[in-house]
Amino acid sequence: MDDRGQVSFEYLMLILVSILIIGSVTIPLVGKAIDASNDVSRASDAKIAVETIANAVDIVYANGPGAKRTVSFYIPQSGTIGFDDAKKVIYFDVILSDSTQKRIEAATQYDEITISPTSLSKGWHTATIQWKDKNINIEVSIS
Repeated sequence: MDDRGQVSFEYLMLILVSILIIGSVTIPLVGKAIDASNDVSRASDAKIAVETIANAVDIVYANGPGAKRTVSFYIPQSGTIGFDDAKKVIYFDVILSDSTQKRIEAATQYDEITISPTSLSKGWHTATIQWKDKNINIEVSIS
C-alpha cells in the first residue's frame, strides 16, 4: 500500500472512531431528554385537567345550591383522579418514564366534593359539576 492509501485509510478509521464515540455519548442523552420532555408534557396536561375541574367546582360553589357547570378536559394517560378533603385538593396521579408516581394537585375552596368515576382512561372527557338542592356535596360526574 502506498503512502497516500495509508493516509486515506487512517483518516477513514479516525472518522469512524469519532462517529462511534459521539454516537455512543449522544444517543443516550437524547433518549433521556425525550423521556424528560414527555414527562413534563404529561404532567402539564394533567395539571390543566385538574385545574379545569377545580375552577369549575369553585364556580359552582360560588353560585350556591342548584348550580351546574360542564367542562371538557384532556387526560394524558390512564390513571386515578380523586379529592383529598383534608387538603381540599383535586388530584391526578401521573406515572413518569422512570416508573415513579407524581401527584398533580389543584386547590378548591370547598371541602365536600364527590368525584365519580375515579379511574380515567387517556383522552378527552367531559365533567358535569353540580350542587343539587338540599345536598351538602358538590358532585363531579366524569364521562
